[in-house]
Amino acid sequence: MAAFEVAASTFPYLYSRTGLDSLRHLHGMGYSKFELMIFPPHSWPSDLSEADIKEYKAWLDGEGAQITSFCYPLIDNNPNSPDRHMRDYTLDRYREAIDMSAELNCPYVVMIPGAYGGLIDPPKQWLDDWFVESAKKVVEHAKDTGVRILLENVPFTHRPSAQDMKDLCGMIGDIGVNYDVCNGVYIKEDAGDAIRLLGDLCENVHISDSPADVFKHERLGTGIVDPAPVMQALKDIGYDKVTVLEMISDANLPDTDPEGDIRASHDILAQHGWAAL
Repeated sequence: MAAFEVAASTFPYLYSRTGLDSLRHLHGMGYSKFELMIFPPHSWPSDLSEADIKEYKAWLDGEGAQITSFCYPLIDNNPNSPDRHMRDYTLDRYREAIDMSAELNCPYVVMIPGAYGGLIDPPKQWLDDWFVESAKKVVEHAKDTGVRILLENVPFTHRPSAQDMKDLCGMIGDIGVNYDVCNGVYIKEDAGDAIRLLGDLCENVHISDSPADVFKHERLGTGIVDPAPVMQALKDIGYDKVTVLEMISDANLPDTDPEGDIRASHDILAQHGWAAL
């Protein structure tokens, strides 16, 4: 795989297209690598039949396309919930995502710590203990499937930084990091330094943009994210994997233009050394 390839996320189409239809749509824009959101009704493993999975696989194989990562965002799940029943529920959903990922030859499933920042949160050590226990079980399920679990830095979790990701990797073992540039910059982290800190742990990258005062994932060039130091840091660590354009918008809403956002953002990436569309 050539260095600095760009994949497109299906995030903008959660409510307007199925997962497979989203892949076809993005392929029509020129993409052959994708991050597929695990989200009902968009693409929910327990709702997909064997025939549905075969249809995904036949299309991917026929087009020479690849799902390079699965992303399961925080919806009705929490891997470090105080309630063990919620943790068990969440683990089952991750197991389903891993099994689907293996069937479709997708190498990565992205895992996110649970939400944090209420009026009275559990002690962080408890959250670490619950999350590490959950993540170890997810990693164990992925063993020998060809699927690797990646942790993502997210601002509204109890572990939002690159250092946090590195620390968690040390606690869990046999796990990597999906570094989200926008998430890091939003918490005032230097993205280049963060990537260099992670080094070989960094196995997937998300990029988008956000204002400084409101957390978003928008078109590059509209906010606080500068791709230049990101590219330099990726070169510094010898990164040779995919960078995912992760625009978060709803294609159903008026005055949204996910295709325009994706194309404009990719043009900016190409100006900084990523492969052109």
